[in-house]
Amino acid sequence: MRRLARLLLPVLLLAATVFAAGPTPAAPAEDASWQAVVARAKGQTVYWNAWAGSEATNDYIDWVSRQVAERYGIHLRHVKISNTAEAVARILAEKSAGKMRGGSVDLIWINGENFLKMRENGLLYGPFADRLPNAKYLDYAEKPTMHFDFTVPVDGMESPWGAAQVVFLNDSRRLPDPPRSMPELLAWAKAHPGRFTHPQVRNFMGSTFLKQALYELVEDKSVLQKPATSGNFAKVTAPLWAWYDQLRPNLWRQGRQFPENATAEDQLLADGEVDMSLSFQPGEASNLIQSGQLPDTVRTFVMRGGTIGNTHFVAIPFNSSAKEAAMVVADFLLSPEAQARKQDPRVWGDYTVLSMKKLSPEQRALFTSLPRGVATLSPEELGTPLPEPHPSWMNMIVAEWERRYGG
Repeated sequence: MRRLARLLLPVLLLAATVFAAGPTPAAPAEDASWQAVVARAKGQTVYWNAWAGSEATNDYIDWVSRQVAERYGIHLRHVKISNTAEAVARILAEKSAGKMRGGSVDLIWINGENFLKMRENGLLYGPFADRLPNAKYLDYAEKPTMHFDFTVPVDGMESPWGAAQVVFLNDSRRLPDPPRSMPELLAWAKAHPGRFTHPQVRNFMGSTFLKQALYELVEDKSVLQKPATSGNFAKVTAPLWAWYDQLRPNLWRQGRQFPENATAEDQLLADGEVDMSLSFQPGEASNLIQSGQLPDTVRTFVMRGGTIGNTHFVAIPFNSSAKEAAMVVADFLLSPEAQARKQDPRVWGDYTVLSMKKLSPEQRALFTSLPRGVATLSPEELGTPLPEPHPSWMNMIVAEWERRYGG
């Protein structure tokens, strides 16, 4: 109980100050309790475990590090990881070893099954997201994917950071009229063997491709919002495997080898080895064209029935020794300035989670003045994203794919 009391002390102090302020809260940025959090954050070091597979992402995090150092005196260290699950496993190991304070992770870029695992194992600090002053710019009704992380309620245990939606990349010079459904993709692949592939299924982009296909091929899509079970999995996924059995021999290298991730697949597209690629960031293709990593003839499109979209978040582990600084960094990531910079296709191209309706005209102009990018679809063209299936579907799909096709 003493450990629990120490863990909850900052929250209790914060809550006490909020309640003392009365039923009508002041503007969050001027709230004294937040000022106390900022004061305690000064001088703390935040070890932010974040995927480092993109040069644009890494450069953006470097910029964030400089900003929070100058503005708040926080030392932000980007712990570059290739698999978030490894960081989650490390936090779990620390808890198992009784390391309740001074953990190796202070902030983590997370969503999906990794959030579920942290929540189920009591590895999260919070709820804290609603206490961040810049959360006033969020509209959960407008972006319901912020309420849930792969169908799992968030409940303030992680703070929204960016919006993602699957887009397909095509080189319009070689493929001006790409297939717009999974049956059309199969027919095109049969007519053009070796010109399409997807990342390894253990990579999130590879498993997302299979989930996207399942969405189109399953008879009752609502079943994907509930956990997969041994009783329904085989029946629900039967159309997926029947479709994939025909697709696989027509993939790049006859489906015997797959690119490690979307970045490797983009390189195949740039080298002319394939005609299509995948991304979870609608603005990424324009960013890669800007940096010369993709030819300027690349464009993006979505499937006619829509594509999967989600929100990605940052969370604070239960045993972080820099919780105040981690909260301040999470709040800065939600600022209109930081969100607009992130959405700029010349910087990163990751879409904002902020509601334009809640911004001032000057703040809104930060976004409306951004170039959209030659390969980026308009919001109307992207359409409403399909909700992510429950994480259990991904786990069972990956296991079944490896059983069927040899891992």
